[in-house]
Amino acid sequence: MGILVSLLAGLVFGCGLLVSGMANPAKVLAFLDLAGTWDPSLMFVMGGAIAVGFLAFRLASKRSETLLGRSLCLPQPGAIDRRLLVGGTLFGIGWGLAGICPGPGLVLLGTGSLEGLVFVLAMLAGMGIYTRWPRACG
Repeated sequence: MGILVSLLAGLVFGCGLLVSGMANPAKVLAFLDLAGTWDPSLMFVMGGAIAVGFLAFRLASKRSETLLGRSLCLPQPGAIDRRLLVGGTLFGIGWGLAGICPGPGLVLLGTGSLEGLVFVLAMLAGMGIYTRWPRACG
């Protein structure tokens, strides 16, 4: 049952990314271009996502199990350290250059897009570098 619910949630999320325009790199880049042809429409998409996420985390924080009866382990806030700052900066630079972030990248990969394939391969390479970062940098 859990796999079916996960599949359904992923499909709804992916459809939402397509319908909202978040999987369209040109639209995302227009949103990020504050000094040029700024397209504020994605601000409403993000605002809606933040509101839903805020409410979901508030409700989930009062529970110890998921609705399907599995153990619920929410992330805890941690320190703002060098790894977080470097990772956030790299994420922002990549998002600003490509107009793609992980969710839309997977949606684009699923549509057979070459951009999606290149992005997902770069994302996987970044994840590989991340796993080696603590050992390489102390």
